[in-house]
Amino acid sequence: MLNKDQAVLVAVSGGADSVALLDVLLRAGYKCIVAHCNFHLRGEESERDEAFVRTLCEKMGVELVVKGFDTLSYARAHNAGIEEAARELRYWWFDEVAREKGCQAVAVAHHQNDQAETLLLNLKRGAGLRGLAGMRPKSNNPIVPNSVPVVRPLLCTTRDYIEHYLRDKRQLSWVNDSTNSDLTISRNAVREQLKRYSKAEIEHMAQTAEYMQGYVDWLDGKTTREAGIVQLYEKTREYGFAETDKIYDALQRGEGGKVFTSKTHQATIKKGKLCVTSV
Repeated sequence: MLNKDQAVLVAVSGGADSVALLDVLLRAGYKCIVAHCNFHLRGEESERDEAFVRTLCEKMGVELVVKGFDTLSYARAHNAGIEEAARELRYWWFDEVAREKGCQAVAVAHHQNDQAETLLLNLKRGAGLRGLAGMRPKSNNPIVPNSVPVVRPLLCTTRDYIEHYLRDKRQLSWVNDSTNSDLTISRNAVREQLKRYSKAEIEHMAQTAEYMQGYVDWLDGKTTREAGIVQLYEKTREYGFAETDKIYDALQRGEGGKVFTSKTHQATIKKGKLCVTSV
């Protein structure tokens, strides 16, 4: 997803997710430049968030770039909703800054809960295979064509774990956006709905999106890992193997002799091929 020879632009709002993202990337040895958007939509709270991010970056020794937006005027001029306007503004600006700073990617802090929200939102609106594929770990900028890529390193974990990581592992603080409690915003309403689901159920929803990504890639003729996993699954599903992804990765690594079992069959890797027998 990333290499350590080039900087990464990290979008940091000051919320738990983006603070964790910045901390994880820095601890992993990546050179980070932080981008913070002040949309001036929440009065003193918006100024508080900017001040928090400035202090955080000073403590971590990270370069910070801040941009203030007249979001309301932009929304009126483009006949857009506030959420849509803020999204367009930030992604246009992220790409601009990433190019100016020579960054390899823009890192954003979406996680498994966000993936589950996206899946449910698309289901409620009506979606095909691509809509059910949700967000990818690495993708094009959703607003800017021919853009610096957008990466989502936290897409493998849940919001609960992110808060546990910050609070119990790293003793780091964050700020909360009061508009997250506004249930008239569709995503917030779905987020409230997700509180009734267990961690395992949220993980399963996110996993479903990953599978759908594989089917989309397969249909598009792409040779991605995701496509390979679903092709292997379709070829072996009658045998009931539970961890097709692990079998696929072992095949790619050429792990001869590796054995996988289901209730009825055994799969063994021999000379780069999967040999399946009944048990």
